[in-house]
Amino acid sequence: MRIAADRETLSPLTVGPLAAEAMIATALAGRDGDLGVIEAFLDEVSTGGAVLLLTGAPGVGKTALLDAAQERAMAAGVRVLRAAGAQFEADVSFSGLSQVLLPLDEELEGLSGLQREALKVAQGLTAGPPPDRLVVSNAALAVLRQAAAARPLLVILDDLPWLDRASSLVLGFAARRLGGSRVGFLAAARTGTETFFDGASLPEHEVRPLDGEAAAGLVSTRFPELAPRVLRRVLAEAQGHPLALLELPATLDDPQRRGWAALPPVLPLSRRLRALFAAQVSGLPAPTRQLLLLAALDGTGDLAVLQAPGAVEGAARREIDDLAPAERAGLACVEEDTGRLAFRHPLIRSTVLQLSVSEDVRRAHRTLAARLGDQPERRAWHLGSAALGPDEEVAGLLERVARQMLRRGDAADAVAALLRSAQLSPRGTDRSLRLAEAACLSATVTGELSWARRLLTEARQAAPELDGSLYASVAAGHLLLNSDGGIDAVHGLLVSAISQRTGPADPADPALMAWLHTMFMVCSFGGRPELWPPFVEVLTSLAPRVPADLDLLARTYADPVRSAGPALDPLDAAISGLAAETDHWRILIIGSAAVHTDRLAGCRAALRRVASEGRDDSAVLPAISALTLLSLDAFMAGGWDEAQRLAAEGLDAAQAHGLPLRAWMAHELQALVAACRGDYDAVRDLTGQMIRWALPRGIVQPQLAAHHAGSLAALGRGDFEEAYTEAAAISPPGILASHVPYALRVPMDLVEAAVRTGRHQEAAAHVAAMRQAGLGRISPRLTMLTNASAALTAPAGQASQLFAAALAVPGADRWPFERARVQLAYGEQLRRVRATCEARTHLSAALGTFEALGARPWALRAGHELRATGLAVARVESPRAVMLTAQEQQVATLAAAGLTNKQIGERLYLSHRTVAAHLYQIFPRLGITSRAALRDALTDLAS
Repeated sequence: MRIAADRETLSPLTVGPLAAEAMIATALAGRDGDLGVIEAFLDEVSTGGAVLLLTGAPGVGKTALLDAAQERAMAAGVRVLRAAGAQFEADVSFSGLSQVLLPLDEELEGLSGLQREALKVAQGLTAGPPPDRLVVSNAALAVLRQAAAARPLLVILDDLPWLDRASSLVLGFAARRLGGSRVGFLAAARTGTETFFDGASLPEHEVRPLDGEAAAGLVSTRFPELAPRVLRRVLAEAQGHPLALLELPATLDDPQRRGWAALPPVLPLSRRLRALFAAQVSGLPAPTRQLLLLAALDGTGDLAVLQAPGAVEGAARREIDDLAPAERAGLACVEEDTGRLAFRHPLIRSTVLQLSVSEDVRRAHRTLAARLGDQPERRAWHLGSAALGPDEEVAGLLERVARQMLRRGDAADAVAALLRSAQLSPRGTDRSLRLAEAACLSATVTGELSWARRLLTEARQAAPELDGSLYASVAAGHLLLNSDGGIDAVHGLLVSAISQRTGPADPADPALMAWLHTMFMVCSFGGRPELWPPFVEVLTSLAPRVPADLDLLARTYADPVRSAGPALDPLDAAISGLAAETDHWRILIIGSAAVHTDRLAGCRAALRRVASEGRDDSAVLPAISALTLLSLDAFMAGGWDEAQRLAAEGLDAAQAHGLPLRAWMAHELQALVAACRGDYDAVRDLTGQMIRWALPRGIVQPQLAAHHAGSLAALGRGDFEEAYTEAAAISPPGILASHVPYALRVPMDLVEAAVRTGRHQEAAAHVAAMRQAGLGRISPRLTMLTNASAALTAPAGQASQLFAAALAVPGADRWPFERARVQLAYGEQLRRVRATCEARTHLSAALGTFEALGARPWALRAGHELRATGLAVARVESPRAVMLTAQEQQVATLAAAGLTNKQIGERLYLSHRTVAAHLYQIFPRLGITSRAALRDALTDLAS
């Protein structure tokens, strides 16, 4: 016999109390229902005796429940006797009974002479003729009842199928006669196994696998470092079995657990997991094991693949008939609904593979490769697994397979295919290039920078002369930008790599495409026109075969003011075709081309697919890019809460993978929402983070994004001088700066701030630049903002017509915040010319939109304007960050009391011009336009 601590889980009773507590908590995760059954059983034991048989699949957690029952029983003062069946003692008569009764020597002496002698002979304590089984059975029952006289007694039996026949019959006899005894029998057995313990009439409880939530919680608690896709794989393989949930991750190495390296087609098993089915699998006939091995490696269960091609009907039937022993053993079957061979549990598949010798496995791979001639991807995998040494033909097949996988978004397996391809490469140069490509994918797709760095080192060691290859330069560039590298250093690295390239440029060369995409990113983030010529030179060298999508991106993103026009119709056509698109990179290229042309809404569904599938396949960087684009789309469309959620998800992913190059984009969206809603402390914090990271690296785009958020924040709190400074930092007045697409984000910001600060000439110049550039041809949003900006600078007689034209632009309501800003400006203009009724219409509409969006400072401005028309409006809570300096507070308070500028100046020792300048700044910051509204505004501010 052996105690249950050696079974499915280590018994907490054999370790220290703190370790035991942690082990029990882990092992019993998701077992509240089962524990409730145990508690009810123990209550019955204490009052009059009870029996309970736990059944379930191997590894499902029966022993953990027995441990819990023992702990609870002992805590309640119940005496516990425990034993477990063992295969090597299954033929030793009464070995199990001896283990149970061994601690009951004292009670044994209290039996009658016949019963005492029968039990002693049965246990081998004394010599004598074989005792009558009925006498032994009654004696066992008597000694258990006697032991329970002082306090309740619980007998726990684990692994009933391995309990010897004699003990099973005796203990089964006793278990059915426990009424009124305060003796409990709690036993566990695998479902479907035969046992001599007659439990047909006894209560039974099936211990089922853990549900999905409990299983995920159990694994995540023990292995918090598991990447999401690895966790999903473990959950699928374990199917809720606690032992498998806890031991499968332990068989993986650290890169595999973290998702840096691909998982094997069949997960390896620990010794204890393999033992669950090893005896059954090992006992199968050789043809059956061969068939199961093919099925395990194939993974689809397709009978057409498992049968030899060209086999006559009888031979094919015989091959499938080889499955019969496995079906009888409950290991596998052919499913009626699908007609496919299926293992009863994924662990059986793993066991079959691990019990097979390596030569049999390679032979099976070669067999499957020969049968999969019409499926080149699967054929390449099997050939790669069957290869023993370098094989360039197979290495080339795996390289092509990797690129097919990447196009459909399966980045992790693409990296795995490249690594196997590199292993099989006879020449060091080929090995180096394939390792560099794998490093490139790790740096640009899966986001595993540590793995990329390691692979890049291996690539350099394989062929040092190829250190400047395009793939190596792309990988190194991403590693630099996500550490302390500057934009100019990375730009120089990429230029150096392309200058070493010989031969004509080929758009079918994936290394060249990777270089172009990375150089495009570097130039965009760099934000300076002088960075672009190398990119443009290489792109134009591809003529007449310039990739259409990349050409669209270059025209609409790099400098949309000057080059987007001719690309708009092709872009619209490309967006309309995204519904059926499966290439993640193409979706992201088209989505990026839609950013500054205000067409992201048409890419929404496709981007959601990229984000979702990227999470599933560990294509982290494409998923983050999709989340960023979706967050921007949500912000522009007025879904600010959704924008915040998407930005937070992208930020979490970026920070988890150490990708500051992507984190700033999430900060940008968070800062924009905070700016519009008046959370100015958050704006300062977020924009400060962006600038502190970008400035020393020479990365301009995050700085422009910070200025955009700063402009919106300043406009919201009425600090138009600050707003002007922020907007002009993106593009000076009168100029739409070259290769600064952010200039299209703030055209009206700059014009409004210029008008409010008395810079009418600068405002007019910027409107002229907007019109000359034809911004209105790019999108309805820019048409609306161009007309509204013109209205802000127009004479009173023309302003209303321009504002009306701005609001009448078809489709402009897709940008609710910016439309509400136009309505606010229009309402303010109408109130100034005393068109009160019409002013109320537009101001009320603006107020409703601002309130719905949670744009508090803007709602405050609209509310003040409405009250100024004489309309009663509920007070809008003033953002706490709308603050005045001490001197501004004094000036405002005196002005609200009715003092003139001259009187205020005399009291505060200021010139009347300085007082006027203060009030000029105070009014818009409080969202008012006259002295009459000062008292209410100061009251709001104080509250």
